[in-house]
Amino acid sequence: MKVLYSNFTRIKIVAILFQSKHLFENLMRWVFDKMQSRTELRKHNNRNNLYLIIIGVIVIIAIIGGVIFYNKKVESEQRERAFASTHFNPNVTIYGVMVGKLTVNKATAKINEKADNVIFLRNKKIVSERDANIQTVDKQTVKEYFDKQHTDLINNQKYTYNSTALSEAKEKLKKMQSASVTYNIAGKKYTLKAEDLIGEVTYKDGKYKFTDVKNLTNKLHDINKEVQTLKKSYKFMVPVGNKAKGKTVTVTNESYGWGVYVKKAQAAIEKAFIDGTTELDGSKYIYGDGYSTYAHGYGKSNNGIGNNYVVVSIKNQELWVVRKGRVVVHLNDVVTGTLEGGKGNQTPKGVWYIMYKESPSVLRGFNDDGSKYASKVQYWMPFTLSGCGLHDASWRNDWSKTAYLQGGSHGCVNIRPAEIRSVWNNVSTNDAVIVY
Repeated sequence: MKVLYSNFTRIKIVAILFQSKHLFENLMRWVFDKMQSRTELRKHNNRNNLYLIIIGVIVIIAIIGGVIFYNKKVESEQRERAFASTHFNPNVTIYGVMVGKLTVNKATAKINEKADNVIFLRNKKIVSERDANIQTVDKQTVKEYFDKQHTDLINNQKYTYNSTALSEAKEKLKKMQSASVTYNIAGKKYTLKAEDLIGEVTYKDGKYKFTDVKNLTNKLHDINKEVQTLKKSYKFMVPVGNKAKGKTVTVTNESYGWGVYVKKAQAAIEKAFIDGTTELDGSKYIYGDGYSTYAHGYGKSNNGIGNNYVVVSIKNQELWVVRKGRVVVHLNDVVTGTLEGGKGNQTPKGVWYIMYKESPSVLRGFNDDGSKYASKVQYWMPFTLSGCGLHDASWRNDWSKTAYLQGGSHGCVNIRPAEIRSVWNNVSTNDAVIVY
């Protein structure tokens, strides 16, 4: 028993010792672990502190950098605002000229120095050129373009501004190449084509100028030859007795009649080509001769004479006043200009017109010997610029059919004082006077 106990005790002691050793090892391991944990903790804490320091430094640097960046950005924007307030944005073109980053004054100068400002229609082509003698654009216009493109900060957007006037002129000149005008005059129609009649047109300084129109000028002169009545001869029926249409004679328009006013007609046609007008009334661009430029007889019947006129027969020393196609005055005893002794005193033949009427009047001139005369008349109706007219002649005694041969007037048609009023009352200004 004693032996068994001893063995058991030994075993127990060994077990206890073994257990104690295990506990010791665990204890040592725990102590070691604790020591190690504290070391690592210190290391970890140190590392964390380092991280915090680094992060703090980074934050501080970032804040400082942000402040610096913001300040620089603000300064940059201020500079941009200041620049943009006085300078064009970089990509601005005016009239084909780049004016980016220029002030209004410099932009104005550059445009006037480089931009095309003249447009030609030349040889059926549109050509742009620059004329150094004219101003392309003024400062106010450039300022308006500046205001349109202005932004608070500099903007790289493209801005292109063209001259409205030049653009419109270019389009009009393009259309003009195919323009055609129907020119109506004296019942005739003439088709006038720009491509045939216009050699060159210039748009300059806000105005169109036709610089080569010789073909148009020649065409209008040709038309005038066809339609004018001035200096034209024709058959006309003059009265016989109290019959308005008694016999046919050949007469020639002198001051009476009309012609094409080529200069005015040409200007009207040129404007029509530009404006796109397709039809023109040629009667608006005609002229007359003599005392006034009134176009006499246009559109009237009876070779332009109408139905109201005066007829004087030199051979028969007769005068007729026709109103509304009827003879209202017939005088058998008028005296015309002296036939013999030079043509200076002869009553000129042809078709004239009553220039004006005056009552009373004083007729002034020179006698054949050079002396002056001043004759008072009650009624005066001149029909030539040389001083011939219808008037009473209280001083005349010879009213015979042959008085005019050697003792006629200075060219006027003398009428008895007792008969003059009937003529005066039935004659109007611009009435034709046919002398044959």
